[in-house]
Amino acid sequence: MHLSGPLSGRWTAYLGLISTLSGVITPAVAVKEHDFKKCAQSGFCSRNRALADHVLSTNSWSSPYSILPESGSFKDGQYQAVVLKTINDNGDTVRLPLTVSFLESGTARVTIDEEKRQKGEIELRHDSKARKERYNEAEKWVIVGGLTLDKEAKVDFEDKSQLTVKYGPTSNFEAVIKFAPFGIDFKRDGVSQIKFNDQGLLNVEHWRPKIEKPAVENKDTSEGEQNQEDKEEEKKEEEEPKGEDESTWWDESFGSNTDSKPRGPESVGLDITFSGFEHVYGIPSHTGPLSLKTTRGGDGSYSEPYRLYNADVFEYILDSPMTLYGSIPFMQAHRKGSSVGVFWLNAAETWVDITKGKDSKNPMSLGIGSKTSTHTHWFSESGLLDVFVFLGPTPKDLTAKYGELTGTTTMPQEFALGYHQCRWNYVSDEDVKDVDRKMDKFKMPYDVIWLDIEYTDDKKYFTWDEHSFKDPIGMGKQLESHGRQLVTIIDPHIKNTDNYPVVAELKSKDLAVKNKDGNIFEGWCWPGSSHWIDAFKPAAREWWATLFKYASFKGSMENTWIWNDMNEPSVFNGPETTMPKDNLHDGNWEHRDVHNLNGMTFHNATHHALKTRKPGELRRPFVLTRAFFAGSQRIGAMWTGDNTAEWGHLKESIPMILSQNIAGFPFSGADVGGFFGNPDKQLLTRWYQAGAFYPFFRGHAHIDARRREPYLMGEPYNTIIAGALRLRYSLLPSWYTAFHQAHVDGTPIVKPLYYTHPDEEAGFPIDNQFFVGNTGLLVKPVTEENKETQDIFVPDNEVYYDYFTYNVVASGRAGKTVTVAAPLEKLPLLMRGGHIFPRRDIPRRSSQLQKWDDYTLVLTIPKDGKHAEGELYVDDGDSYDFEQGQYINRRFVYDGAAKTITSVDKEGRDTKSVKQGEWLKKYNGVRVDKIVVVGAEEKVWGKKTEVDVVDESGKGAWKAKVEFTPADKAAGRASFAVIKRVGASIGSDWKVKL
Repeated sequence: MHLSGPLSGRWTAYLGLISTLSGVITPAVAVKEHDFKKCAQSGFCSRNRALADHVLSTNSWSSPYSILPESGSFKDGQYQAVVLKTINDNGDTVRLPLTVSFLESGTARVTIDEEKRQKGEIELRHDSKARKERYNEAEKWVIVGGLTLDKEAKVDFEDKSQLTVKYGPTSNFEAVIKFAPFGIDFKRDGVSQIKFNDQGLLNVEHWRPKIEKPAVENKDTSEGEQNQEDKEEEKKEEEEPKGEDESTWWDESFGSNTDSKPRGPESVGLDITFSGFEHVYGIPSHTGPLSLKTTRGGDGSYSEPYRLYNADVFEYILDSPMTLYGSIPFMQAHRKGSSVGVFWLNAAETWVDITKGKDSKNPMSLGIGSKTSTHTHWFSESGLLDVFVFLGPTPKDLTAKYGELTGTTTMPQEFALGYHQCRWNYVSDEDVKDVDRKMDKFKMPYDVIWLDIEYTDDKKYFTWDEHSFKDPIGMGKQLESHGRQLVTIIDPHIKNTDNYPVVAELKSKDLAVKNKDGNIFEGWCWPGSSHWIDAFKPAAREWWATLFKYASFKGSMENTWIWNDMNEPSVFNGPETTMPKDNLHDGNWEHRDVHNLNGMTFHNATHHALKTRKPGELRRPFVLTRAFFAGSQRIGAMWTGDNTAEWGHLKESIPMILSQNIAGFPFSGADVGGFFGNPDKQLLTRWYQAGAFYPFFRGHAHIDARRREPYLMGEPYNTIIAGALRLRYSLLPSWYTAFHQAHVDGTPIVKPLYYTHPDEEAGFPIDNQFFVGNTGLLVKPVTEENKETQDIFVPDNEVYYDYFTYNVVASGRAGKTVTVAAPLEKLPLLMRGGHIFPRRDIPRRSSQLQKWDDYTLVLTIPKDGKHAEGELYVDDGDSYDFEQGQYINRRFVYDGAAKTITSVDKEGRDTKSVKQGEWLKKYNGVRVDKIVVVGAEEKVWGKKTEVDVVDESGKGAWKAKVEFTPADKAAGRASFAVIKRVGASIGSDWKVKL
């Protein structure tokens, strides 16, 4: 959240007061790129780019890194050695310990450290209290499994120049480790996939003492003598080779802030080549296409590297590699027949350059038959060089192995998948209750209403404004009676003021972030002068949890949840609107080492606090975060930050959310309607249609934006928006099932075409349409003004039906584009043949009010009529009882040859052996109401009036009525049948015989 003009009078006065009292610069009214660094303004970025420019412009370069062969040893799936970095013409070297770990999952890990810093044999400048080691604790926060060494991995070849290790579940992976210069070639089935240091850009900036240069003696000379001396000095400089540019080694300034850099230059960099891959994806969050652009200039390219440095970039610009609020350094490369990836485990500021080039072994081929490779260059300001390598071979393999390492998305509460209504700010508890009533009046379902910072007493978290929110319990109870929830914002900055127990305890217990001198850090944010909780500190997390207990956070209830904003962290008077890099965290780690982890640690602290609010209350928390890192998916949801009410931001939201999904953090969304500005009614309507297919679905608005609750739009917009909301709620069973699959194995919830159709090359760059879970639902929201048709790319030869009309849109059109009607009231939504998906058809006001409703199954007959399948996962949507088997997980199968539709336990469990708790017993009464068969063949269904339903658990058999509607060839509509009142328990084994 950030300010934008024109400001309300109240906020103009408030910020003017802060400026007057503190002398700080208040947040600007729109993003200014000069407030954030470009590569040339970042010392380590410009140094690593300059190295690349030098290396790639010369044919004589040889990387100065080599393995000391006699230092190498291989044992139990791990190779350890020392890499020597030659640092001068005298042959002096720096020792860099290397570990290459081969894991049982088939993942490989390469780590390079610095021996002198490991041993603490360096000196820090400025009497700094910072740690001497390279930061080595990112693993503690990020990695949760998958590190078991592959003891079956073995050395397949070794000589004086290289070592080859075979590894992986079927031993078809290879790592060819070259000694001089150091490099690694990762192969699958004998074919190179990923290469380290193939271009020679490895760079570990070792510690070195600062040597003070003597001051230039000021001689008393005449002007003529001085001119002559200057000329001689210039000539001498031209003749003598220049040393390294040390201007950004020791102290570095940006704006009015200076970074003391007590350890000097310490960046790590590496070139990673994806051999034969033209498309790379991932490394969110940025605006721009899903298939990442090159970054070295030219038509259609960026001139800046992709930056990963969590920052409060309000009103961000589109189609840019500029950093945003969160960072996941996980990149995937894809081509027909192969997907591979790397995960760069480093929490410091990171930049990634991308170039592409043709590979050809035959110099006379002139590019004919050659393949395009993607060359990436990664560099981080500090920390270890620590990279995981995934050799696929499929996109699903990558997300599964990454999920094994960093965890999968948390299993959310069911209400969290409904619609969330938010603005900065609802002005009182009566305002909240009025919105709640009007959503019901206009028959618009929703689950959660949100409170931004104005609910607090003068920006003091865990308090309520006693004038505007006089009765928060009464407000919460009204929401509770309608099955609804409340989310309140709580940020990491704590107001520095008297008579505020929270800040008093933060200080007395020594739980805040420190400045470079070891004193409590003071900065400016919404409350004015503030301190920041250090969530890296165990004692701070324990204390934080006490603040959320119902007796402490008075006015909160069991249906109160939390929103963590500004946790990059945002510091209004800090460098690049964030915290100084030489601040100190728990263990005296510098902020520069952990910056991209900071938001995740705060998110984590809040998540665990909500799990301990009340003894015995074991409920899944809901916490939304703005800042994130790899592993944040285990904790909650994210959104794309402070977007704008423009068509371009609506369009850009789709590739941004797809990027989150493939990078392992699928519980993601964008502010519907745009945070800044005032969307017109057409834009807002189209945004609700798109938002209904975001995994996280929230409308939000700035304090100076006009009220835009969906019922205020008038007709026909109200009806259309209500239809989009109801569509979301009818499909909640499918959404919840997709979330469960993501929770189990890291599968994206919304999937780009390269993921679902990895061999359809024309689909690789497409990022404006996607599939939902395993439903076969293909959606392409309208993101352009006044557009009433939509072109949809068809990735295979299967039949596709229109969701609403059952018209046959495409059949046998693989690689083709079809045009569908898309007037304002119509969302382009197709159903792929061969799927079965669940929904609920009775309109309800919230998800909690539909949880006992019967189900509808939609069966889409495939083109060949032979086979279709789908799934349903359901649990109580609230507790952790699903971990004790209290859930239903069904697999539905249509067999065209046998003419049956069956339901079996997806996991093959003997469900009778599961001891049923209260929820599971009650759910036995929830049934399959009807089955809609789209594309029902007339020869099979045309004369059917009823079918047999058999309960396979021995509870009997009965008849269910069938209504068949023949195809309308003139309109293009497929035939369909409806099996009514099926009556089978949704959790039982049953069969429908046609």
